[in-house]
Amino acid sequence: MARVKGALMTRKRRNRVLKAAKGYWGSKSKHFKMAKQAVMKSGNYAYIGRKQKKRDFRALWITRISAQAKACGINYSQLMHGLKLAGVDLNRKMLSEIAVADKDAFAAIVEKAKAAL
Repeated sequence: MARVKGALMTRKRRNRVLKAAKGYWGSKSKHFKMAKQAVMKSGNYAYIGRKQKKRDFRALWITRISAQAKACGINYSQLMHGLKLAGVDLNRKMLSEIAVADKDAFAAIVEKAKAAL
């Protein structure tokens, strides 16, 4: 049986890693060994970042809702409790959009929550 040489797959793998490392500083973009480490590390950071992004946006929405709720004379936790009691099923993303874009509509939602408390 003929001997199989792995040059083609090795070159493909190395080129794929070096392409992913394009734009990295210094030898991290030139040398396979260092590029491989940098690509692995950046992949880990990207994975963690996708989780952190969700947390960061939720915190932003809560901050926006809280600021507008205080302007309407109620705190955030009482507002959310009132909305739950009133049966208003709006998520925090939509509430924050309403709070930023349409203050009158948000005030009406707050009144509904206050009435339910």
